[in-house]
Amino acid sequence: QVQLVESGGGSVQPGGSLRLSCTVSGRTFSSYTMAWYRQAPGKQRELVASITSGGDTTYADSVKARFTISIDNAKNTVDLQMSSLTPEDTAVYYCYVNFRIGITPYNSWGQGTQVTVSS
Repeated sequence: QVQLVESGGGSVQPGGSLRLSCTVSGRTFSSYTMAWYRQAPGKQRELVASITSGGDTTYADSVKARFTISIDNAKNTVDLQMSSLTPEDTAVYYCYVNFRIGITPYNSWGQGTQVTVSS
């Protein structure tokens, strides 16, 4: 079973930066997609950024040029570097992984970490 644990959340002023880290425990797979999602109160959970085992990345329009997702294979982490933060970025951020064994899908979610942007 794959388990994900987020860290790095906290409170920051507008314009500040934070780095979130998701530590992966369990098996490592050769083909996968990892992602960061976020959910603000009263809103749907939305995809923030994703990265595949092949290195392809995607970003939500609202975070392009401000956030960077990356994989550190040596540390078994997926990181999200966030800069130029605004109150609109306030949410619980969740780490996610999806992979398949044959035709059977598997996925796992982290417990979430709170990011609060306020002055």
